[in-house]
Amino acid sequence: MPKKSLGERSYEQFAARYAKYAQHKPHNAMYERPATLSLLPDVAGLRVLDAGCGPGIYTQALLERGAEVVAFDVTPAMIALARQRVRDRATLHVADLSEPLAFAADAAFDLVICPLALDYIEHWHPVFSEFFRVLRPGGTLVYSHGHPMSDYNLVRDKHDAEADYFACEQFTSAWGGFGTPRPVVEAYRRPLAQMLNPLARAGFVLDTLLEPLPTASMRETNPQLHATLTTQPCFVCVRAGKPSATALQPGRASGRS
Repeated sequence: MPKKSLGERSYEQFAARYAKYAQHKPHNAMYERPATLSLLPDVAGLRVLDAGCGPGIYTQALLERGAEVVAFDVTPAMIALARQRVRDRATLHVADLSEPLAFAADAAFDLVICPLALDYIEHWHPVFSEFFRVLRPGGTLVYSHGHPMSDYNLVRDKHDAEADYFACEQFTSAWGGFGTPRPVVEAYRRPLAQMLNPLARAGFVLDTLLEPLPTASMRETNPQLHATLTTQPCFVCVRAGKPSATALQPGRASGRS
């Protein structure tokens, strides 16, 4: 049998609990998700790829905003949960983010969204290259992932006092807020350069890098976490663009006709 990916190994153990708690869990509902959604264009009428869709929380939000959605995840249990959530309103696939997206044609989407899925992928350049391929010229990529400082501090403080910030390495952490037993999740951490350079090499143009702050509602429900996230980052949210067809023409960048 083929070896399961890091994402599938991490999430199959608590897929149903993730679907239950992530809808309202402060880290998600009052921190990462509002920030990521704030980077989206008006999606009404757009064809959107939800990459690493999990239980379909973003898929549902995109549908409610009028998008046509194709979604995929590497964990079959997550796709089953997403199908329960959105029924037949979206096209759903089991697919690996680290592999070529065989179901997706070139220039098939106006928007690709990839929230909190890249942390389970070691090499990002092939992923961004696939996103570039399936996006139409002028299309938009929006994604989120762990903050390099937050992940480095976690590894240094809990696992390895001699941790090298500049390394890309796998680490594990036990997640609270998803019931018991705590799921032990495997992920990768990397320095900022290894996050942004693959994006540029794939051809994208960075538009916005957002280090989000928690929403005001978190102050009421979890004041301690609100105070922590107000001064210590946890996630990064990014919006980037695929240049338009005109910008991609040879000679345009140098001003030649």
